[in-house]
Amino acid sequence: MTSPVAFQQSLPYFLRPVLDLLDDPSVSEVMINGPETIYVERKGKLERVDNTFPGHHELLACVRNIAQFSGKRIDEFTPRFDGRLADGSRVHVVLPPCGRNGITVAIRKFAKSTLTLDKLIEFGSVTPQVRELLALLVALDKNIVVSGGTGSGKTALLNALSGAIPGHERIVVIEDTSELQLQQEHVVYLEARAPDRYGRGTVTIRDLLHSSLRLRPDRIIVGECRGGEALDMMQAMNSGHAGSMTTLHANSPIDAMSRLETLAVQADVEMPLLAIRAQIASAVHVVLQTDRLADGSRKVTSISEVMPLDSEGRYVTEEVMRFAHEGKDVQGKVLGAHRLAERVPTFWPEVAARGFAADLVHLKDAWPAV
Repeated sequence: MTSPVAFQQSLPYFLRPVLDLLDDPSVSEVMINGPETIYVERKGKLERVDNTFPGHHELLACVRNIAQFSGKRIDEFTPRFDGRLADGSRVHVVLPPCGRNGITVAIRKFAKSTLTLDKLIEFGSVTPQVRELLALLVALDKNIVVSGGTGSGKTALLNALSGAIPGHERIVVIEDTSELQLQQEHVVYLEARAPDRYGRGTVTIRDLLHSSLRLRPDRIIVGECRGGEALDMMQAMNSGHAGSMTTLHANSPIDAMSRLETLAVQADVEMPLLAIRAQIASAVHVVLQTDRLADGSRKVTSISEVMPLDSEGRYVTEEVMRFAHEGKDVQGKVLGAHRLAERVPTFWPEVAARGFAADLVHLKDAWPAV
């Protein structure tokens, strides 16, 4: 059997047609649409590059090597897989005939440095005031859902938020493929596992959520809710694991609530829809909306509180902050400003009650004392 070290040493050989792109710090993702068509993402924008693989067989050898390194399998019966490179970069592969362009590969590069809330200010994703608000929500143990589209920076924001968790807390991180890089010392990382060639050994996100509840977590972080585990996550948030976080694909805070509901129904638990909605509305305190704007920049565009269901059982969210668009400059850069809502958030009285008021700098006069 070939050793993991041998696979790690062989990966650069098989990846040599795109190795310069993987080494380029300005490239965040490499997309291979067959051996002759390769795109990259730079600063949030896609562009085609001249790199190519010699042919189908060389690209197939490459993805097989990645699959072996990741402990996965790829063949006619398993034409797709999630894996990773030696540096942690995430890889997804789809083989023909499912991939009509040929062998299709997306490599999401692993960040060399840990993203923090302070770096989000440098990138223009948030302002110092919004940064302080995000850190405050984490300190107040609010259950947070990060919502956004593909490539909007959900995982990056979740990673930055985790940096505000106090160092003395025990954190359990659950992911399909490990991406998060927490800065704390006491972190337990759990990763889902695909079945072997005989269909054995599957470990799902939902399985790991059940395990996490028995591992004495202070907070649970799920990289992304994609299925029935959403209901388990909501139940965990409602049963003493305050300050937990996850991400999901949605275009607005209200859409995020509806998306959670759709995922929760997939848990195949016999529960009235209104009861599921009530659990979700009770479990989630805040939805952070992220977006990739027209100029390729990524911003936190909304911070919304989740309120109790209305009299007709519908979700209600109230904005605490929003990004107000103000057009574009001559270079096409999106202009705008992060603005706090005039409405006093329901969590604002907790700030003084829990002794955080004295630490505020940018939010000190944001809302009147309650």
